Amino acid sequence: MHFSPTPMHIPDGFLSLIISIICWIITASVVGLAISKTNKALGEKQIPLMGVMAAFIFAAQMINFPVAGGTSGHLLGGAMAAIVLGPWAGMLVMTSVIAVQALLFQDGGLVVMGANILNMGLVTAAVGYGLYRSAAGQSKSVKLGVAGAAAWLSVMTGALLTSLQLWLSGTSDLQIVIPAMLGVHALIGLGEALITVSALAFIMQTRPDLLGEGSESALGSRNWVFVGGLIAVLVVLFSPLASGNPDGLERVATDVGFINAGQSAPYSIIPDYTLPFLGETAISTILAGVIGVIVVGAVIALIGRGLKAKA
Repeated sequence: MHFSPTPMHIPDGFLSLIISIICWIITASVVGLAISKTNKALGEKQIPLMGVMAAFIFAAQMINFPVAGGTSGHLLGGAMAAIVLGPWAGMLVMTSVIAVQALLFQDGGLVVMGANILNMGLVTAAVGYGLYRSAAGQSKSVKLGVAGAAAWLSVMTGALLTSLQLWLSGTSDLQIVIPAMLGVHALIGLGEALITVSALAFIMQTRPDLLGEGSESALGSRNWVFVGGLIAVLVVLFSPLASGNPDGLERVATDVGFINAGQSAPYSIIPDYTLPFLGETAISTILAGVIGVIVVGAVIALIGRGLKAKA
C-alpha cells in the first residue's frame, strides 16, 4: 500500500544549469524585495499568522487528490497565502515551505530550488493576489469567485512557466510540453480553487478582519493561532490517504519521455515524507508531516524575529 506522497516538485536534471541559475537570480531578487517590503509593514499579529499559513500549506501539500487519467494534484497555496497575508509576506511563506520541502524532505532538487520557488511560490502569489485585488469593494460572494479564479490561474501560470523552462533547457519540445502541462494542470487547478475558496470562506466567517472584511471577531489572535495549528495537524493525520497516482509534472514527464532525466538528491533525511526507520507506513508519514509543520513554523518565527530586529 502506498502511504507517502509522490514527489511533487521539479527534480535536479530536468532543467539545464543555465536556466537553473537564471531562475535563482530572479528568485533571489524577488525574495530580497519581499523581505524589504515585509520588514516595513510587519505587524505584531502577522508573524504568528504567517507561521500558521506556512504550517497549513505544508500539511495540505502532503495530500495529493486524484484527477482524471490516473493523475493526482496537490495544493500550491501561493494565491491563498498572498490573499490572506499580502503578496510579499505570502511569498516569504511559500519560499520557506518549498525550501524546507527540498532541504529536509528531498522533495524537489537543490540546483533547481530557485525554479521551484519561482514557479510555485512567487509567481502564484503575485498572480493570485493581483487578480483578487481587482474585486476590492465587491460582495463576499464575488470576492470568493474571483479568489477561485485567481487560484486556478495561478496554477496554470506556474505550469506554463515550468513548461517554458523545460523547453529552454532542451528537455522537451515546446509544442508537446505546453499542451501536456496545461491540460493536466487545468484539472489540478480546480482542486486548488476549491481548497482556496473553502479556506477563505472560513476566514471570512471567523476572522473577517484578516481580509479587511470587518471588525475584530470574537476569536482572539492566540485562539486563531491555536485553531490554525490544530487544523494543520489534522490535515497531516489524513496524509496517509493521499493519492498514490503521479502528480501533474511526473505524469507529463512519464508520458513525454523525460522522467529518467531526473536525479536523486545527494543525501537523504526524510525522503518522500517518511521516516526511514519506520518505512512507508501511515505513522511514518504522519510523524514526518508533524516534523515538517513544526519546522516550517519555526522557520517563519525566525524570519519574523529577524525582520522585527531590523525594524
